[in-house]
Formats: sequence, structure tokens, C-alpha cells
Amino acid sequence: MTAVELEKNVEKALDEIRPFLENDGGNIRLVSIEDGKVVKVELQGACVACNVNQMTLKSGVEMTIKKYAPQIEKVIDIS
Repeated sequence: MTAVELEKNVEKALDEIRPFLENDGGNIRLVSIEDGKVVKVELQGACVACNVNQMTLKSGVEMTIKKYAPQIEKVIDIS
């Protein structure tokens, strides 16, 4: 998978999870993909102060991204 295809797949995953975050007043933005294995995202809005944002990141965002791009090893929030 090329870097462009990988980025498109990660964006598809974020588009799938974004409505759930928006319902709670938040959002998410792709910052970068490093070495084709690590995705850096920025949680925005209500997600920044949410006390379950790490659970959302691992259980929701990371799981969804891995569905679209199985080679991704982890997702990191840089907010």
C-alpha cells in the first residue's frame, strides 16, 4: 500500500468515527502517519477534556483505523 493509499484509508476510518465524536461535541483530525505504522491524531472540541478520551482513542479510533489499515500499530493523540 502506498503512502497516499494509506492516508486515504486512515481518513476513511476517521470519517466513519467522526459522527460519533461530533454527537458529543468533539472531532478528530489526522496530523501525520509515521513510518507507515503510527498514526498521530488531534482530538478536538469536547474530546480534549473528556475523561474517557483515551478509551475512545484505543477502543474506537485505533480499532477503526486498523480495520481500514491493518499495518497500523498504534494511534497517538497529540492534543
